[in-house]
Amino acid sequence: MASTSRRMQMSQLSLIFASGTALFSDGYANGIIGSVNTILTRIYGKAAVSQNNYSTILSSLAFVGTIIGMLSFGYLADKVGRKFGMMFATGIVAIFSGLSAASHGANGSLNGMLAMLSACRLLLGIGIGAEYSCGAVAAAEQSEEGTIRKSVQHRWFVLATNTMLTFGMVVASFTPLVLYWIFGEYHLRAVWRLSLGLGVVPALVVFIWRLRMREPLSYQAHSMKRTTIPYRLVIKRYWRRLLPLCMIWFIYDFILYPFEIFSSTFINVVTGGAQSLSVIFGWNVVINLFYMPGTIGGAFLMDTVGPKYCQAIGCALQAVLCFIISGLYKQLTQDVAAFAVLYGLFLSFCEFGAGNCIFILSSKSSPTAIRGQFYGIAAAAGKVGALAGTLAFPAISKDFGDTILSNTVPFWIAGGLAVISVLITVFMVTPLSPDSVAEEDRLFREFLESHGYDTSVMGTADDTVDGSLCSVSKLDDEKIE
Repeated sequence: MASTSRRMQMSQLSLIFASGTALFSDGYANGIIGSVNTILTRIYGKAAVSQNNYSTILSSLAFVGTIIGMLSFGYLADKVGRKFGMMFATGIVAIFSGLSAASHGANGSLNGMLAMLSACRLLLGIGIGAEYSCGAVAAAEQSEEGTIRKSVQHRWFVLATNTMLTFGMVVASFTPLVLYWIFGEYHLRAVWRLSLGLGVVPALVVFIWRLRMREPLSYQAHSMKRTTIPYRLVIKRYWRRLLPLCMIWFIYDFILYPFEIFSSTFINVVTGGAQSLSVIFGWNVVINLFYMPGTIGGAFLMDTVGPKYCQAIGCALQAVLCFIISGLYKQLTQDVAAFAVLYGLFLSFCEFGAGNCIFILSSKSSPTAIRGQFYGIAAAAGKVGALAGTLAFPAISKDFGDTILSNTVPFWIAGGLAVISVLITVFMVTPLSPDSVAEEDRLFREFLESHGYDTSVMGTADDTVDGSLCSVSKLDDEKIE
């Protein structure tokens, strides 16, 4: 009996990680393009790659595709199913990661190659966006099913989603370095193509992992798959919750993604621009490793203080680091190690706070029936911020020319925005309860019924739902620590 219970507990954890782990591909795809831009500049020259603004386009188009994927698959996740969206998303990521690596122009044209790479990045982004709206919400629902102890629910969700995304960024910084060691300075084309192409591997692994998944029990019981979603009532009840989450996610991505994408550039500046790619990529790995203690530490603290206050603490510490780096930037450029440590701590606090907490706050602040769309809108607001940031920060730096302000102003801006995030979190965000998914489903049904809506049509009409719920509840006394 004990071994059977344990197998079911591990099966539940497997469902959580199968739902969220594909976000590794998002971290990898967004992290790898910064190093690819650096390599392309070394191969073809800065002037050639900068023609028609291709460097910025490559960094930005994935965000456009991601926004499309988040919004469209948010709807499909609610009306068709979580599993459908997750399988479709993984397939898109696998296909266009491979095609990105195979980018080629007519007659070897550089512009043609960059145009194909840009198109693939756009389509890849659609798959990444679908992972947010389908995979993350499924992981949130799985984390509150009967085999997971309430005191660790948030932890497992974060480890399966944002920690995986963060780990993808770390691997994305390390992969070009390893390939550079293998192929050397004279085979950089192999380095950048394989760096992109290896993104196929995690997508295929997750695709196979998900084949035997079931829909979350809350989706089976509370979805509006068979009926019309009353959007007027939904907006009336949830717009006050959605707005601050959109604002926080916008600010978080506005800060994080430009700094991640251009981290190789920052290292190039502080090393004087005369170092080899192995030095630049090596320092990039050191910086990105600081993501991991932030997201893991935040995951374990979150169940103690709650996502709302964990986010406020992280954003406050992030602001402090930004102001320190800005004020001491001139001295830090004389000591690369000190710069890397402070910059890495800044990234770590990004993940400790909003990186972890915005995922869980956005996924558990709405009922199951509209969770995909609620989460998709909040996440899309974040990617709008990421797109805005990747366009704004280089322009801001350019406006200040070769002065020290071109490198310090982005940190001043990031620090100020982090303070705004703290204020929004403290005064506008609704805290979560340990049973937020089930509780919000119950309250939403009561709200709909009070407005004359027939809730008997909710659910997927799956005859196994009640039995599944009962079988899970029997394990309440043997939950995962």
